[in-house]
Amino acid sequence: MPPVSELEPLEMLPEGTAPPEDIPEDIFGAALGTFLECRRLDMRALSAELGISRATLYRRVAGRDHLLGEVIWYLTRIALHRALTRAERRRGHRRVVAVIESFMRDVHERPALRRLLESEPEAALRILTSKEGPVQIGIVDTLRRVLEHEEARGTVELGIDAETMAYAIVRLGESFLYADVIADNRPDVGEAVELISRLLRR
Repeated sequence: MPPVSELEPLEMLPEGTAPPEDIPEDIFGAALGTFLECRRLDMRALSAELGISRATLYRRVAGRDHLLGEVIWYLTRIALHRALTRAERRRGHRRVVAVIESFMRDVHERPALRRLLESEPEAALRILTSKEGPVQIGIVDTLRRVLEHEEARGTVELGIDAETMAYAIVRLGESFLYADVIADNRPDVGEAVELISRLLRR
């Protein structure tokens, strides 16, 4: 079998790390700033900040959930790229687990996301875990690419298709990462990483 070519961290990301192309730059920048400042993304306030009417704002974006989802997905892609870069010298399940742990800790320590989960739990989970939005789908796709690459190199044996394994890992990670919102339990990244590591080493 010929050697499998190495992939750069950016090649693992389904959309790279650039801002979304379907949202005007000024609107996305204002929404991103609002989110990072731990302020509620209010469409009326955003339109006033931009000097446009709410009707114009809604013509340019598909709604608050869409705009907020793209902001979070943009930050998620940056966090994934950071995790992939940190783990690129590792191989096999150690690489996969290192990516997952780095990413989960990055998300858990993000003040703006914690504020959203605490103040708007239903909206947060709808955006973060819905199959209709970009966040969960994008994380699963990225992890699938990592798993397929390691499987092609012969460094892991999954036993099931990479898409299913990636989805299972992401759902497991979500249940621990957002445990305070989902089940009124304390988020525990360490336990999630341990379980995922065992799953990959089985």
